[in-house]
Amino acid sequence: MSDFHSIAAETGQPHGEPLKVDSSADVAEACRKADAAFDAYRATGREERAAFLERIAEEILAIGDSLIEAAMTESGLPRARLEGERGRTVGQLRLFADVVRKGRWQQLRIDPAMPDRQPLPRPDLRLRMIPVGPVAIFGASNFPLAFSTAGGDTASALAAGCPVVVKGHPAHPITGGLVAQAIASAVAACGLPEGVFQHLSGPSNDLGAALVDDPRIMAVGFTGSRAGGLALIRIAQARDVPIPVYAEMSSINPVLLLPEALKARGEALGAAFVGSLTMGAGQFCTNPGLVLAVEGEGLDAFIAAAAEAVTQAQPQTMLTVGIRDAYARGVATLAACPGVETVARGAEGDRTRGDAVLFQTTGEAFLADSAMGHEVFGAASIVVRCKDEAELARVVAGLEGQLTATLHMDSADAGMAARLLPILERKAGRILANGWPTGVEVCHAMVHGGPFPATSDPRTTSVGSLAIDRFLRPVSYQNIAQDVLPDELRDSAIGDGAPRLIDGTLKLD
Repeated sequence: MSDFHSIAAETGQPHGEPLKVDSSADVAEACRKADAAFDAYRATGREERAAFLERIAEEILAIGDSLIEAAMTESGLPRARLEGERGRTVGQLRLFADVVRKGRWQQLRIDPAMPDRQPLPRPDLRLRMIPVGPVAIFGASNFPLAFSTAGGDTASALAAGCPVVVKGHPAHPITGGLVAQAIASAVAACGLPEGVFQHLSGPSNDLGAALVDDPRIMAVGFTGSRAGGLALIRIAQARDVPIPVYAEMSSINPVLLLPEALKARGEALGAAFVGSLTMGAGQFCTNPGLVLAVEGEGLDAFIAAAAEAVTQAQPQTMLTVGIRDAYARGVATLAACPGVETVARGAEGDRTRGDAVLFQTTGEAFLADSAMGHEVFGAASIVVRCKDEAELARVVAGLEGQLTATLHMDSADAGMAARLLPILERKAGRILANGWPTGVEVCHAMVHGGPFPATSDPRTTSVGSLAIDRFLRPVSYQNIAQDVLPDELRDSAIGDGAPRLIDGTLKLD
C-alpha cells in the first residue's frame, strides 16, 4: 500500500487527500536518525531542554483552529472536548519543562569517600539518572492530542533526554501530521538534531512491529487494546536485546457504592454515574464499567435512576467503525453471560454510533464467570448486587488489575472503606472517593497505571511528572576524577539549583 486516507468518524467514509504510508525502510531511517541524535540531545542542559518543550507547546498553539477541526472530523469528538485536550497537551509539555528545570528527575546522589573507615574504606560514589535511548511511542485512538503525537508519553520521553519516534494512530493521521510538523518546527527552532523527533504514518500493524523490533529503540510507550499491547510486548521480549514496553491496556474501573452513601443519595448517584459512563461515548480508559454494591433499597434507587438516564441517552459517534463494531461484539458477549440481565439501553446506534447499555448480575454469578470482568470499550457497564460486605470483598479480590477504583461513601461508611482499602491497593493505581474516575489530573501526585492488564508495569504511570522515570536509568560513578565526572556530579556543581542526596541527607539548593 503506497497511500491511505483519513476516515471521517461520523460517516465512516474517507476524506481529504491520500496520505503516504511509511515503509520498513522509513522505519529504519527514522530509528537511525534518532540514534544519531541521542548523544547530542541527552547532553543538552536543563534550561535548553525545558525551553524546547515549551517551544513545542507554542508551536501546537500556533496551528490554531485547523488542528481542532481536523481532530473533530477524524475522532467525532466535540469541539469543547478537543479544545480542552489541546490545553492538557500544552499543559503537559509545560509541566515537564518545569520538571526538567528543577532537576529532581536526575536523582543526584553523592556518597563521599571514607578513606579512614574501618574495617574497610568507602570509595567515592556518585549517581545520576540518564536517558535510556531512542523511544518508540504509539498514539492512542481515544485522545488524538493528549495521548498521541505530542502526548504525555512523548513529552516525558523528550523531557528525559530521549529522542522519540512516534507511530501515529491511523484513526487521526491528519491531526497527528499537524502536531508532528509543530514538533519538527520546534526541533529546528531550537537548533537540535533532526532525529530528536520522527513521525511514522500508516494503517498497518507491520509498521509498529518493525519499529519495536528495531535494535536502536530502547523503550516503548503504548496506549491501546490488550491484544495490541501484548503483541508489542512479545516482539520486544523476542529481540536479541529485550526492551521494556510501558503499555496501558485494559481496565473496567470498579465503582464501589457503600451502604450509607447509597441510602442517603442512591438516586442522585445513579444519574451522575450515567453522566460519567456516557462521557465521550464511553471511550475513556477510566470509564466506570463495573459497579459493586450490597443489596438494599439504596441500590434499587441507584439502578432505577441509572436505568432512566441510560434510556434517555442518545447514541454517540465512536472513534472508528472498527471500535464501534468491537463495542457491539463486547455488549453482545456480556449480554449472553449466564446470570446477566439487561437493565436498560439507550436509543439505538448505527454503523458509526454506539448506544449506552446497563446490565446487572449477582455477586455469585460474577464470581463464577470471569468473562463479566473483561473490558467493553464504550458506554456499557454492569452492576453487581452482592449479598453482603464479605461477598463484595471477594468480588474485588477476584478482579484483574485496574487503573482506578472508586469509593462512594459517607462518614458512617469509613469502617467498611478502611477494610476494603488494602484490597483495592492491590488492584488499582488510583483510588478515589466520592467522584468519578473519568477525569485524570496532570500533576505530580497522579498515577495513571496499575497492575496487569491495566498496564504492563504497575510501578509506572503514563500521566503526571513521575512518567519521566520510565525513560531513565541509574548510573553509578566510583572514584571518578572531578574533571572526568558529568558536570552535575562534580563538587563545583553543588548549589546549581538541583537537589542532591549527599551522604544520605537531602540538600535542597
